[in-house]
Amino acid sequence: MIGRITGILLEKNPPQILIDANGIGYEIDVPMSTFYNLPATGERVSLHTHLAVREDGHFLYGFASEEERAAFRQLLKVSGIGARMALAVLSGLSVSDLAQAVALQESGRLVKIPGIGKKTAERLLLELRDKLGKALPQLSGARLAAPMDSAPNARSDILNALLALGYNEREALGAMKGLADDVGVSDGIRQALKLLSKA
Repeated sequence: MIGRITGILLEKNPPQILIDANGIGYEIDVPMSTFYNLPATGERVSLHTHLAVREDGHFLYGFASEEERAAFRQLLKVSGIGARMALAVLSGLSVSDLAQAVALQESGRLVKIPGIGKKTAERLLLELRDKLGKALPQLSGARLAAPMDSAPNARSDILNALLALGYNEREALGAMKGLADDVGVSDGIRQALKLLSKA
């Protein structure tokens, strides 16, 4: 099991990143909550990881905090929830927000996440109740480094992130119309998600 990777961040193509660890390039899928706080490419980064071995290949998932990885693993145990949907849940809700939704059995928060319908949300709440709902974690949002600066290709990164989260191109472009021209990637994704959740 690969439990942690530290190396140089080579590429960021949400939701996937590429990390060079001692000459080996690891392709890692990360939730948007982790992606927001990645350093710039060329800088050093350290992630908690989860390795999934399936018939069609080996897949590596990375997380900024142990709590995030633990929540991801609990989500995978829910029937009908795969890695892609678990990443979508953690991209749409922080671990503490997810724990609170489970504790209060609030399906409304979950159905706002693309790909999560009412039945799936209710199943998630039911199956996670004894695992995440017992105590709300006292979490401080783990940061890997300073948030990313605005870049010329920020808008394409924001668009790719929204598409990776399950929004269609029309929805994503519609939300991006409300963003400032010089918005950074992390702020842009956050603002776009807020606009989409209100739509």
